[in-house]
Amino acid sequence: METHQLEQALLGGPRRYTRQQVAEVTGVRLEEARRLWRAMGFPNVGDEPTAFTDADVDALQRLDRLVAAGEIDADFAVRLTRAMGQTLARLAEWQVDTFVENVASTSESVGGAAAVPEAAIERAARLLPDLEHLLVYVWRRQLAAAAGRMLTAADSDLAAGALSVGFADLVGFTRLSRRLEEEQLAQLVEGFETRAADVVAASGARLVKTLGDEVLFVADTAVVAAEVALQIAETMTADPSVPDVRVGVASGTVLSRMGDVFGTTVNRASRLTSLARRGTVLVDRETVDALADEPAYEVSWLWRRPVRGLGLVEAASLRRGGVTTLDA
Repeated sequence: METHQLEQALLGGPRRYTRQQVAEVTGVRLEEARRLWRAMGFPNVGDEPTAFTDADVDALQRLDRLVAAGEIDADFAVRLTRAMGQTLARLAEWQVDTFVENVASTSESVGGAAAVPEAAIERAARLLPDLEHLLVYVWRRQLAAAAGRMLTAADSDLAAGALSVGFADLVGFTRLSRRLEEEQLAQLVEGFETRAADVVAASGARLVKTLGDEVLFVADTAVVAAEVALQIAETMTADPSVPDVRVGVASGTVLSRMGDVFGTTVNRASRLTSLARRGTVLVDRETVDALADEPAYEVSWLWRRPVRGLGLVEAASLRRGGVTTLDA
């Protein structure tokens, strides 16, 4: 498959329009179209290049109709586009890298190693209809789950924005990153993220993001967060191929924005993680109080001290009921 054919397969058609022509065809002001293009994460395009396809025109017209109908405003359109662009840019990079690795490990491409990227992208293009269907399916499922959580919270007595937040990070990752080859380091990070993500999903919590050697998750209750934290610590301890982790959990009001979480509760969980010892879980006072009637978990109070930016913070070591472990 030649380069222009591959590009057309991925873009859904040939490049036919300059940016001025897109504005004229759609009736959208050039500056507004440029804002949306930047929000998706792409650099500005000059006046001359023929850079845009029919799919670009259709997408811009759809957004413009929503704004014109009053369903969303222009600022919301930019925010929505930016959220999609940031999320899908990472997904696209991961997919291309994964296809390249798969092709390189399972077949000998004609032309040697230099031909592997082209063969991988050609395979991705062939699978595009199925991958696109799967993408929409997963998005709809996640949308339904998010809507369900919001409706449940609205009907419950839970305080608005109240969540339990957990951080888990690999112990000694910086030292390991200096010692391991790049491929080994990538496998280590992917193994950690995969195991942690499986634990989070299976327990009913939600993975907010991964940061290489760290994962951030949230749960609707402290019980779920405690279970996730302990399972992550236990899973990594039991796997000799992955370093131990340390985990911090805090409960309280959380600001959710653009798929991320912010606020004092998040900062407290992060701080507890940095203070925990390897293989252990530290929790705050609010989490301890929420677990008071749960015999499956035990805590040992460790210290109460002022923490910069957070005031007085109390920390307790969390463990399973009836199990004796080292304090954090």
